[in-house]
Amino acid sequence: MKQLFILVSTLIFTSCSAQKGNMQLLTGAENSEKYLNDLKDKKVALVVNQTSRINEEHLLDFLLTNKINITQLFSPEHGIRGNADAGEKVNNEKDNKTGLPIISLYGENKKPKATQLTEIDIVVFDMQDVGARFYTYLSTLHYVMEACAENKIKLLVLDRPNPNGDYVDGPVLEPALKSFVGMHPIPIVHGMTLGELALMINGEKWLKDSAMCDLKVISCTNYKHKQSFTPPVKPSPNLPNLNSIRFYPTLCLFEGTVVSVGRGTDLPFQIIGIPDSLTNSDFTFTPRSIQGMAKKPLYEGRRCAGERLDTNTIKKEINLYYLIKYYNLYPNKDKYFNIFFNKLAGNTILQDQIKKELSVDEIRKSWQNELTTFKKKRKKYLLYSDFE
Repeated sequence: MKQLFILVSTLIFTSCSAQKGNMQLLTGAENSEKYLNDLKDKKVALVVNQTSRINEEHLLDFLLTNKINITQLFSPEHGIRGNADAGEKVNNEKDNKTGLPIISLYGENKKPKATQLTEIDIVVFDMQDVGARFYTYLSTLHYVMEACAENKIKLLVLDRPNPNGDYVDGPVLEPALKSFVGMHPIPIVHGMTLGELALMINGEKWLKDSAMCDLKVISCTNYKHKQSFTPPVKPSPNLPNLNSIRFYPTLCLFEGTVVSVGRGTDLPFQIIGIPDSLTNSDFTFTPRSIQGMAKKPLYEGRRCAGERLDTNTIKKEINLYYLIKYYNLYPNKDKYFNIFFNKLAGNTILQDQIKKELSVDEIRKSWQNELTTFKKKRKKYLLYSDFE
């Protein structure tokens, strides 16, 4: 009976918690027979975090077990183990389990330096993305590709499904607003995996000086863009479940406003609110400092009123209703937006449209021409069956 329980448990939790009929979804990392030979007898660097797993085993431990010579680890936002707050500086350190050196790629050193790659033959990139332009794992991928191109090092991207990969929406980034939370002329929701985006970055020559990265993508097996996907490990501390991930493309825009998105609560990116004196909502929450999630959240210790987003309101689009609603609720309109908003939106127009009281339909209509152009370009780089 015990053996039967173990077998059933393994079948349930193996891979990405997603099966379609008898066709099991496998991530690029799980398709190890497609890349282990590329790593044998090489000096390997990894760009990984807490999502870089094969079942319950970290990719680093899996590769070491398979006698792969790992010599360097690079850490993105949130760190190798995923315990750093969003935006918090990640320091260079050593991995507690293996003692391997870790170099941070978040903070001042966003791009691997040539001196950090001198003894490296190949770099492996494996992280779970959530499909929004401002989610910084994509920016980390860009800089890793650029460093590999400049230093003539091969890059291996182990692809993972996109939990927001079943639609495309939002304004396309204006070049003048390029930043670490938006580096490419793509919409907020691009509907692509990191593997597909890596191909696009190469194909569209978006790297510095139009450089080309020696790139190999290990694709997922039995994944389609239209299917639902729940990451087995939370991609970052404040995206603890699929609801938060699905709301994220809409709610992250509030990080450029005075509205709390629930950082410092048990429901980050699932609730929104402002100080309760400004609204008569019955739903209230009080942000607090939470180690590894929000050390100094907006409105810490102050009671906020707002709403918990209903999962029934999750649509395959950027939901502008909430942005407009809270702009209208907030009494000091000149203080509603902060300097971060335009970088998140990717343009200067959206803020002006809200201030001018344009309707949701009018705003969405203004995106359509650029979205149509992007969708045509996007199709050239897809590795998986599309949602349309």
